[in-house]
Amino acid sequence: MPSMVMSGFPSRESDQVSLANWRNAPFNAWAFHHVREIVPSADIANATDNIWQFAQQLDDLSSLAFTHRGAAYSLDAFMSETATDGLVILHRGKVIVERYANGMTVAMPHILMSVSKSMTGLIAGCVVTKGALDPDQKVTSIIPELRDSVYADTTIRHVLDMRVGLTFDENYLATSGPIVTYRKATGWNPLGPNDTPSDLRTFLTGLTERGGADGGPFHYVSPNSDLLGWILERATSMRFADLMSEHLWKPLGAQRSAYVTVDRFGAPRCAGGICMTAMDLARVGQLMLQRGQRNGAPIIPAAWIDDIFGNGDPVAWADGDLAPYFGNRSMHYRNKWYVDRDRKTAMGLGIHGQHLFVDRVQGMVIAKLSSQASPLDANLTELTLRFAEAVSDHLGRTR
Repeated sequence: MPSMVMSGFPSRESDQVSLANWRNAPFNAWAFHHVREIVPSADIANATDNIWQFAQQLDDLSSLAFTHRGAAYSLDAFMSETATDGLVILHRGKVIVERYANGMTVAMPHILMSVSKSMTGLIAGCVVTKGALDPDQKVTSIIPELRDSVYADTTIRHVLDMRVGLTFDENYLATSGPIVTYRKATGWNPLGPNDTPSDLRTFLTGLTERGGADGGPFHYVSPNSDLLGWILERATSMRFADLMSEHLWKPLGAQRSAYVTVDRFGAPRCAGGICMTAMDLARVGQLMLQRGQRNGAPIIPAAWIDDIFGNGDPVAWADGDLAPYFGNRSMHYRNKWYVDRDRKTAMGLGIHGQHLFVDRVQGMVIAKLSSQASPLDANLTELTLRFAEAVSDHLGRTR
């Protein structure tokens, strides 16, 4: 039976998407590609006269089959199981799969959740290469307002690699506590009857509780990536949306404008609020395969992309809080990207099933946007990792 969410004019109250329910199933299947109708946003403009076109060599992958936890999966079964809204697979620069579901279309920007962090990491590479930022400098040299916070001695490198020693429980199912305060500050949750309006930058300056030294194990904290957005804006005197437009979106040849959610004072949610089409997300992956160049012109510095793939601390990763979600894979985290060191695959990952895989060995990109019911599902994460590995192996055998 088709969903009745946001159907009718107007919808019944029980079918309406609101700020209070937009990340919950079944409402998220509509909300995740209509985010700007729910949360304020800033446009990330593309260049309409400079679209990067890909040749097509479509393949239904009908011969693809893989197993997970004893069950056999085809492409269709995988998409259904993981509530996939949009899927694009590129191989050697050609489109081999482009599929949409749950009301999403080729033209609709979809929220990336924490794949936004990986996009922000690429913009940081541009700013560092232009000399406006040094990864080894202290955060407070850019934002002195943080001198009384947990970030007093933190370097930008610590922020880039999620190795800040602050205490923050990233519990997506919490109904109270710091993560709910954080979401209210970003405009993602409604205020309660006794709440005072806040904002993202005030929230960041108020983080003071330390759980360990900076530079220790990988510790996943979303506010660190919002802080990186603030650092980039302060270092360049440009809004993040304009930075991304000028440094990535226009030269990339994105087909559609993207956007990023903002708080009540315009601070961008760089940790999770960037929205773009599935095909444009795939374009970012292809740009990484090309070491940041398009038509021979550098967009993302090649050295920054090589640093993502080649550096990062596997010991810090193994001792960190997300290692169990990746099984026994040899991993590191660098510049807001996860890297499978054996398969030479960089990954951007976001809750509710958002993924970007950049496989250097096979020349493959997978952009997957979803509306999974659970924010963080270990079974579906492993299923998606297995899918990406199965597609890579399949292409290696058949093409």
